[in-house]
Amino acid sequence: MATLLLRNATLLATFDDADRVFEDGGLFARDGVIEAVGPTSALPHCADTIVDARGMVVLPGLICTHHHFYQTLTRNVPAAQDAELFDWLTTLYPMWARLDGEALAASAAVAIAELMLGGCTTAADHCYLWPNGARIDDEIMVAREMGFRLHASRGSMSIGRSRGGLPPDDVVEDEDTILADCARAADTFHDAARYAMLRVVIAPCSPFSVSEELMRESAAFARRRGLTLHTHLCETLDEERYCLERFGRRPVEFAESLDWCGDDVWFAHAIHLTAEEIEHLGALRTGVAHCPTSNMRLGSGIAPLRRQLDSGMRVGLGVDGSASNDGGSMLDEARHAMLLQRIARSVLPDQGAMLGAREALRLATRGGAAVLGRDDLGALAPNMAADFTGVRADRLETAGGAVHDPLASLLFCRVPRVDLTAIAGEIKVRDGQLVGVDETALVAKQNAIARRLEC
Repeated sequence: MATLLLRNATLLATFDDADRVFEDGGLFARDGVIEAVGPTSALPHCADTIVDARGMVVLPGLICTHHHFYQTLTRNVPAAQDAELFDWLTTLYPMWARLDGEALAASAAVAIAELMLGGCTTAADHCYLWPNGARIDDEIMVAREMGFRLHASRGSMSIGRSRGGLPPDDVVEDEDTILADCARAADTFHDAARYAMLRVVIAPCSPFSVSEELMRESAAFARRRGLTLHTHLCETLDEERYCLERFGRRPVEFAESLDWCGDDVWFAHAIHLTAEEIEHLGALRTGVAHCPTSNMRLGSGIAPLRRQLDSGMRVGLGVDGSASNDGGSMLDEARHAMLLQRIARSVLPDQGAMLGAREALRLATRGGAAVLGRDDLGALAPNMAADFTGVRADRLETAGGAVHDPLASLLFCRVPRVDLTAIAGEIKVRDGQLVGVDETALVAKQNAIARRLEC
């Protein structure tokens, strides 16, 4: 049975129910599960793997609740740099139509590497188009090889332009094919066990790209199988207008009419909500992936984050697609969530208190776990997964800041890479470098495929 001992952390923040923090702290884990957390002096002295975290701030692994791995191939495309969502999508759909299984695998490897270098140990990826034989299997195999904890969404689009949708017809699928492959993916890959490395999510893309029938059938299928549900909702005012014109309902009312609310559902973005809608979603414990960088990048708006939190909605953070963020750092998302909420107080009515650094980090850890329906992630405590990350408190970026408040310095200062990441007790980033991953080779392969998509 493999054991791991992390010791001598300058500060270890547990984010457990008591929100305990230990100076000169550490943890002991066996077979990827934490057995003890506390002062170094109170922990066992030996283990198969010993990590000296002297000089580091250690916290739970960060949890990304919304990503599009494949979009790492189309970052910074000139024609999409200054576009809002609908124009941005229509610009990039033709490039995405050239994806294949090799492209999905390469982009997943780059996305996962980038996430781990930013302290992320679990992510929900939302892939919703499968051209040229690409399958969910392509990214799942990569996550397994890299030892990354993944909630893989079998996304879908079924309504192309000829039927009033936004995507071109050549990137949508028929609904029988979609539901059959959802069943195949769930049967083949979903693991409902505690500490699971892989779970499957059912995730039609959005109200403007799938039919009402597919939304209903997807929800019914997921609930029969005990799977969670995810989609985009209330991201832009264009989407709101689309729902009102096509369905005669606002997006939240439309989603609820299709059985798409509740504690097994989470929405990406949820920016344009009324106060009444927020309270209603909170009462139902519906979740939301807040993606502040993407929302700024596309000019989509400022999510009413404080109201969502106060309502009881489950709130986590996501990087969104790497073509609408152009990066994949969860520390950046926590930083931007903290800062953007402060802007919200001055430009939106009744936004409530500022978001502090610790609260933003809690969204990136405990909040993300709640959104994904995980009670085994997001905190450093006995019987929790041994997923953690660490940042040196004596690095240039935090110099003069970590001495005052080491934990808050991770957000008030800007950390480009973490120094340590572990998933299920396995070290994935050591001294700021990926372990067992050829970063140069990943970049070369990714760039070659990205050039091919331009042709």
